[in-house]
Amino acid sequence: MNFNHLLAIAGLVICLLVDLYIYKVIRHRSHRYKTILTRVHLIAATLGYACLFTAIALPRRSGDNDVLVTDMWLIFVFMSMLLCKLLFCFVDWLSLLPRLFGKKRWKIVSATATLLSLLLFGAMWWGAVINRHRISVTPVELESPRWPRSFDGYKIAQISDLHVGTWGTDTTFLSKLVDNINALDPDLIVFTGDIVNRQSDEFAPMISTFSRLKAPDGVFAVMGNHDYGDYRSWPDENAHLADRTNLHNLYKLTGHRLLLNETEYITRGNDSIAVIGVENIGEPPFATYGDLGQAYADTSDSLPKILLSHNPAHWTHDIKDNPAQNIDLTLSGHTHAMQIQIAGLSPSSMRYSTPWGLYTDSLGHSLVVNRGAGTVGMPMRLGATPEITLITLRSKKQL
Repeated sequence: MNFNHLLAIAGLVICLLVDLYIYKVIRHRSHRYKTILTRVHLIAATLGYACLFTAIALPRRSGDNDVLVTDMWLIFVFMSMLLCKLLFCFVDWLSLLPRLFGKKRWKIVSATATLLSLLLFGAMWWGAVINRHRISVTPVELESPRWPRSFDGYKIAQISDLHVGTWGTDTTFLSKLVDNINALDPDLIVFTGDIVNRQSDEFAPMISTFSRLKAPDGVFAVMGNHDYGDYRSWPDENAHLADRTNLHNLYKLTGHRLLLNETEYITRGNDSIAVIGVENIGEPPFATYGDLGQAYADTSDSLPKILLSHNPAHWTHDIKDNPAQNIDLTLSGHTHAMQIQIAGLSPSSMRYSTPWGLYTDSLGHSLVVNRGAGTVGMPMRLGATPEITLITLRSKKQL
């Protein structure tokens, strides 16, 4: 028995103890509705464990996309129950503190525990059913003397992390997203990686809808860590590589430009801006496929540059405060703001140094991290609504 098995068993024991505690609370504190509440708790707990064990039994890494979507929702049902139970138990235990001093339990704290757990349950399902469909536009203005005057007012619409496999074959959300982007009338549209969850065929039902993205200077995209098939078990490496090639071919069907360590140039009169697209470059456990030197031989030259790089760790580690990297703007995604953002606060701040938004270093290198439009893991967004970042370049006269 390895460590992961021991951890799973320990987790299951904790879950059972939590349910036992709640069962005893109902039996000891309820009077008029004791029988009904006990039955509701037992039915809900049984449903939760049935979802958990079914999800564990499904072939998540080798099954098709329908299996993955089913697994995702089963785990979400279980987790939405478990997190609420844990919150109830933690707060309710606080109500027992007076007993250490021979006094009665704080009933108001117990009532608060019940209310908070119900609110959390409602919030999670609101995030799954409603909020993950609500699209927001975040405007960002970047003023710099390095942007040519001919690019003053140039608009870039950025989206990221669609994870279209989570929607199965339902194109409703993607169609709404595409319409919202096109309505912004951007000069350029960029997608900064993670079009799928595990494998390329998730993208196939979305090709026609994704192809409707239109901008005068085109649509550019790069690969994210989920786009390489590394989250699925393959019969052999040839099948693994064939899936990656298939994703490249699906992008060709959209008519959009997938940049694989390559550079495109946007021209206005005598002025140009380089748009550099690298494959995924990130910290472990995410594999590195990108090569900035291959995409653009000498980034120290004077040409204004926009870099598309999925993981913002690339900017943090290699570009930030680095005078050898003359890259004006980096556009990234990856973090999703961990799909939770309430009153401007997100747990992603504890994991990422650049969790979401605009960052600028001492040399004027800017980074914009888009919080993504899709979901991965749990199919919900608490706050952190699906985001379109609308970036406007402003040329500033040198003093």
